[in-house]
Amino acid sequence: AMNLKSGYDWAYPYYRGLAFAIGLGFTAEEIMLAQLHRADDVMTGGRQMPGHYGKPALNVPTQSSPTGTQYLQAVGTAIGCLRDGKDQVVYVSSGEGATSEGEFSEALNWASREKLPVVFCIEDNHYAISVPEWQQTAGGSVYEIVQGYKNLARYKVDGTDFVESYAVAREAVGRARRGEGPSVIVADVVRLLSHSSSDDDRKYRPKDEIEKDHARDPLMVMENILVGEKILTKAEIESTQKEIKKKVDDAADWAETRPLPEISSVTEHVYAPLETYSGFEFEKTVPSGKPVVMVDAINHALHEEMLRNPKMLIWGEDVEDGKGGVFTATKGLSTKFGRERVFNSQLAEASIIGAAFGASVRGFKPVVEIQFGDYIFPATMQLRDEVAMMRYRSNNKWSSAM
Repeated sequence: AMNLKSGYDWAYPYYRGLAFAIGLGFTAEEIMLAQLHRADDVMTGGRQMPGHYGKPALNVPTQSSPTGTQYLQAVGTAIGCLRDGKDQVVYVSSGEGATSEGEFSEALNWASREKLPVVFCIEDNHYAISVPEWQQTAGGSVYEIVQGYKNLARYKVDGTDFVESYAVAREAVGRARRGEGPSVIVADVVRLLSHSSSDDDRKYRPKDEIEKDHARDPLMVMENILVGEKILTKAEIESTQKEIKKKVDDAADWAETRPLPEISSVTEHVYAPLETYSGFEFEKTVPSGKPVVMVDAINHALHEEMLRNPKMLIWGEDVEDGKGGVFTATKGLSTKFGRERVFNSQLAEASIIGAAFGASVRGFKPVVEIQFGDYIFPATMQLRDEVAMMRYRSNNKWSSAM
């Protein structure tokens, strides 16, 4: 977070990214409002579990619980950054368990192929709830399986060491900003608590392993560095800890006084507000000219809208000329408007929809093609859990118009 430009760069932090969120600029008060599900929670308006970070002012689209969907969204946002000619960087994070999702590999493929400015940060604590890494990942190492992607840099770092982590993050972010392509940072971290309050990791983790993790507590490691390098004294650290505790306690006490959401608001923002649909102007025409088939009418409409809206992008499988779509719906469009705006996607439906989600929150209007109805199902989670839910879960702060 310290290497990103807060409010300029973009971020998709997963739900364990509290330290990242604070580093980026979320306040203690905002964190506590979300923890207590208050109406003025800036992230979700009290609609989601804690840890689903989101704030337009920080360029953090409101996050969700499904694991792995964020990778492709980060890719789509990065496409938007490049199309706008900005040197913005897109950060996306997850645990190592989520890298088993196919969308992780799809995202690496697209980002590497187009040298997109994405930094993938994998917080590797070696367990996906109770499933150890050796049962998740070939060779037991995410770092090893991401080799082979052209243009993709990879870094392995001790995530409990702040100095080492900062240096690696700085290199990866700088590389992305210079247009040199994406990076994967695999941070070896510790899990100091059970997965959740309903989990007891003593059932599946050896006692000595848990003890070794606690000996690598990153706060202790950082404290030892500060004292060892004579940057701070023990007394100064203890004083700072007391100040922070008071700040957190005060934020919690204040958040507890804030109102809960009104029950009547539970169905708000399921759809766009009605006024979004008002004010449309339709051409009054008299039918004339030769009749055209439906696919040609679609092609004409796409052409007109591409002329009208410079933020409109079209992608999908085979949409470029000379094919122009398997049914010719996009015939002539890449020739007319160029491959920057009309281009072929990889053959992966989740990629098509997930990237469209990411580009849409970046301010673009993606129009994407899924070739056949039978092919839509790999994209179902992106459609149902992400596209359809974005307005609701963000309390109307974000939408995904495509």
